Amino acid sequence: MRVVSLVPAATEIVYAIGAIDELVAVTHDDDYPPTVRVLPSVTRSTIPHDASAREIDRQVREAGARGESTFHLDEQALRDARPDVILGQTLCAVCAVTLDQIPAHLPRVPQVVALDASSLAGMFEDVRRIGTALGRDADADRLIHDLGSRLAAVEAQVAGLSRPRVACLEWLDPLFNAGHWVPEQVRIGGGEDVLGTAGARSREIGWDDVLAAQPEIVIAMPCGWGAERAATEAARLRGSVGDARVLGVDGAAFFSRPGPRLVDGVELLASIFHPDAVSAPDGAIAVPVGI
Repeated sequence: MRVVSLVPAATEIVYAIGAIDELVAVTHDDDYPPTVRVLPSVTRSTIPHDASAREIDRQVREAGARGESTFHLDEQALRDARPDVILGQTLCAVCAVTLDQIPAHLPRVPQVVALDASSLAGMFEDVRRIGTALGRDADADRLIHDLGSRLAAVEAQVAGLSRPRVACLEWLDPLFNAGHWVPEQVRIGGGEDVLGTAGARSREIGWDDVLAAQPEIVIAMPCGWGAERAATEAARLRGSVGDARVLGVDGAAFFSRPGPRLVDGVELLASIFHPDAVSAPDGAIAVPVGI
């Protein structure tokens, strides 16, 4: 079977259910597992790699006003991939190609699997959809069971502990809170999200909103950036969040993509909130910012 992934979360799910060898093309953003970087890319972005947060926001808004996106599908590359299955998403036109960009006529008619998770349960449903499409239902069920067990273990470890007030920021210039599954991640990890609502989209907010929420911990998790860059960007907030402890985390790996590593994100948050009870998963770090 020849599988094309139009969103990194789908790629990570394919990997987690043991079907990585069936992937024949991915997106320009795919970086996990590292082996997928050698696969052909069927997408590109018009945003420069070194663009600032403000510049990225400007380009996204301008493209949206024109009814366009900053993410584009390479139709010829998609045709060359000759997919039997295309995995894509319908949730966000900002962070990935959407399924409506797929050309109507391809050399063969692929099965198109639409992923639309806005919660942890939705991510599990996406795992099931991909497992069914690839004939790997049992592998998908095993993955869901393992991920659910890890979440239950974290909940048990933090049960009865005090819950810090936490502000999660998906973007820093302008400021956006983190939505969808992030408030769930915070809750399971033993914190109280003071800005987000589980299942709701992120929204633009002001510094007054952050201060009024009185967070004890502020976590910068800009969509698509690693922990070090998140911390660097967050350092520019010096003095804007009162006495709150500020940390940068890898939004791209653990918070932006609705795939299996959202559970790693829960474990990472729990290790921040309750370091004596929970350890961070391998490869997950939180970079402190001096305020």
